[in-house]
Amino acid sequence: MPAEIFFYHLQRQPLEVTLPRLLEKCMQKGWKAFVQTGSQERARTLDAHLWTYRDDSFLAHGLAGQAHEEMQPILLSHQPIPSGNEAQVRFFVDGALPDTDLSLLEGIERGILMFDGHNEAALQAARQCWKVLKEKEMPITYWQQTSSGGWEKKA
Repeated sequence: MPAEIFFYHLQRQPLEVTLPRLLEKCMQKGWKAFVQTGSQERARTLDAHLWTYRDDSFLAHGLAGQAHEEMQPILLSHQPIPSGNEAQVRFFVDGALPDTDLSLLEGIERGILMFDGHNEAALQAARQCWKVLKEKEMPITYWQQTSSGGWEKKA
């Protein structure tokens, strides 16, 4: 069965707020996660952020290519590579998209594409990705941010 693909439309809170929350939910379910970013710089920025995003917590993680990546509950990379930690969930953020290489979705439970609703280029890229995945009959859903920062399924 193909992975479910969730499109998360960021409108009220930025990625730096929403991504850690979703990663925490993955950890609560016992799932490993792979976060694919749009650039190496962004992967490094998120790497630093996940250690300090909240005063009372951090998310154990690592960057792809470092020692023991297979043991990391969360692995970050800017490269569209297979998950080195056998993740059940793969996040696509900051312009990283799953539509050009569907093999990145093999063997996972869920793919999550997070895009900035205030960035026209990101909106257009997400719409194009939706169209491509829909044509390939992938199971996709669209989630919109609520005023409280939660998520509501819209399509």
